[in-house]
Amino acid sequence: MRIAIVKLSALGDIIHAMVALQFIKQHAPDIQIDWIVEERFAGILQYNPDISQILTVNLKALKNNKLAIFQEIKKIRRYAKKHYDLVIDAQGLIKSAVTARLLGKHLAGFDADSIREKAASWFYNVKVSCAYHENTIDRNALVLSKPLGFDITSNEILNKKPFLYPNNANPQLDAFFPKNRNTIVFVIGSTWESRNYPIEKFVNIARILSANCLTLWGNEQEKLKAEWMSKQCANIKVLPKLDLNDLKAVVARADLLIGNDTGPSHIAWALNKPSITIFGPTPISRVYQTDINKVIKSPSTVNPYKLNKEDYSIRDIDEHEIIDQAKRLLSTYQNTKETLLT
Repeated sequence: MRIAIVKLSALGDIIHAMVALQFIKQHAPDIQIDWIVEERFAGILQYNPDISQILTVNLKALKNNKLAIFQEIKKIRRYAKKHYDLVIDAQGLIKSAVTARLLGKHLAGFDADSIREKAASWFYNVKVSCAYHENTIDRNALVLSKPLGFDITSNEILNKKPFLYPNNANPQLDAFFPKNRNTIVFVIGSTWESRNYPIEKFVNIARILSANCLTLWGNEQEKLKAEWMSKQCANIKVLPKLDLNDLKAVVARADLLIGNDTGPSHIAWALNKPSITIFGPTPISRVYQTDINKVIKSPSTVNPYKLNKEDYSIRDIDEHEIIDQAKRLLSTYQNTKETLLT
């Protein structure tokens, strides 16, 4: 059996869907899985042994070049020549549903009551019901398993194997990881300013924890913030610009990640690395909390159906709450590493 998964974006959403792959392969070891993704996110999928082929599109480019739609349609129709037995749209958008329809005739996806763009469900032969406000990881697991005739349980997800695979990372990154010292990765950016924890509080965290703190950045504005942070505290170093492979490698080597609710922060969960994700205007139902993956949420109430971009309550979170949690996670993780070495 050959299937195609359509999950185009964004980084965190792709990661939350990828957890299903290992369970699909356990259920049907001979199944071939292709993944259709926006080309700028393809690196997060690379080297995953459960994926047969990563097939890219560039639908984002259509915003600036409408005529490119013909090139993209031609590309997708070429992919369709693989003759998929089933195409699963795990995105639930009209653009992803159209992409799925161009790939094959047998389609599965969420029903109209489970997605924001309800018209997308018109394209599917098999429709999966799961309320939009439910846990994002559970939703992805359900839409990717139900059409294949099995379920993925919460307990299985909690006991998952790491499923991101860095390969041949830039050797220059070695200099950022001193021996015999804890390394914490800071994720200071996101798509909205109201989702960003104050950089002044990140600096305080670095000062008190006295760890080797590495700051990620994704654009020039974030780079300037990271450089300002490094000038305030000698414990903070600014990482170079990273591609997705090197980003996976950095998080894989860290002892702890502290970051906003955004794609790079969710890499820690995917790699079974300790993390603290800081939430303000977005719902904590987007993630799984575990013994090593913790969430700290501002006191504001979030409507998952209508997020408030003007909710800046994340700024009110006391950094000492994060520091205390970080100390517990670092201690637990260090004890675990020592146990494994003995």
